[in-house]
Amino acid sequence: MEGAALMSDGGAELLSLLATALAASTPLVYAAVGETLTERAGVINLSAEGAMMLSAMVGFAAALSTGSVLAGFAAAAATGALVALVVAIGGIYLGRSQIAVGFVLAMLCADLSSVLGGPYVRVPGPTVPAASIPVLRDVPLVGPLLFQSDPLVYGSYVLVACAWLFLYRTRAGLLVRAVGEQPAAAHARGAHVTWVRTAATLVGGALVGIAGAAYSLDFKAGWSHRHTAGYGWIALAIVIFGGFHPVRAALGAYLFGVLSSAASLGQSALPSVPTQVFSVAPFALMIAVLGLTSSGLLERASALLPSAARRPLLRAFDATPPAALGQTYPADDGAEQRPRGVDQSAEERLCDVGDGAEGRPRGMDQRAR
Repeated sequence: MEGAALMSDGGAELLSLLATALAASTPLVYAAVGETLTERAGVINLSAEGAMMLSAMVGFAAALSTGSVLAGFAAAAATGALVALVVAIGGIYLGRSQIAVGFVLAMLCADLSSVLGGPYVRVPGPTVPAASIPVLRDVPLVGPLLFQSDPLVYGSYVLVACAWLFLYRTRAGLLVRAVGEQPAAAHARGAHVTWVRTAATLVGGALVGIAGAAYSLDFKAGWSHRHTAGYGWIALAIVIFGGFHPVRAALGAYLFGVLSSAASLGQSALPSVPTQVFSVAPFALMIAVLGLTSSGLLERASALLPSAARRPLLRAFDATPPAALGQTYPADDGAEQRPRGVDQSAEERLCDVGDGAEGRPRGMDQRAR
């Protein structure tokens, strides 16, 4: 009986830990999905760190001023989209380095949030109310884990599903991926590359803004100096870790949440260890995992496995970026970009990218060029 009680208590603690990790990961899910959408279109937006801070401050200020949490999220989404618009203008229309523009914006927005957010530091304000879902909350294991939270968490489930459906089951999503992989081929098929990239960048920026407000209005309620410091960079790392796939990016965000919750548990269990070790441990572990998946070590280690197990493993951890990620269109050097396989379907062209071979357009007449 005592053993069963201990197991029951241990299971309840584990379930509580996972539920806390799931809720704490929600802002990162919004940011990672937004960045995935942007980078799938071929645009690098490194402003996420500063955009999340500025959006968190603006969202909290708007909610405090109006008394409406929805107004706070709307203001935060608009702020994130506005920052992304600057990235789009500089990187897409003016042809400047997307990395440089995004990095400068990250620093500018972070400092701007501190300057403008001074009056709101440690001021109590509205928060997202809890709202468990009837019937579903009573399902054993799944109910307490997934359906006893708040609308922001439930919205993240819908967001991940919709992002996957959009990118992989709709013509518009296929167009976004084609623009990120082979912009010249997409243009030859009638796509307006700059418009598609701009739209994806703005939507992605709005989701990053929502992620910032999710911290100040829910999971770290309130506003303080550098309120979301580090989470924007983690969101960018999660996108790479997730192989630029929305579902894998969400799983990466949940992994970071589990690591953070485990670090908090370890801090209480080992009080003699400096708190700084546990606060930076999740970031260090995510960097280690990212290095493992991006350095080639995983490929070399998988060579020891049978081919039947090797292929699913490498496919699960594949982090190959879109072929045209960060490239301007038309090309800066004036060189003509040749669409690969114009007579292929867009889906086939997407599958061909990443093999290192330079494709030669088949059956392409002078009009397509």
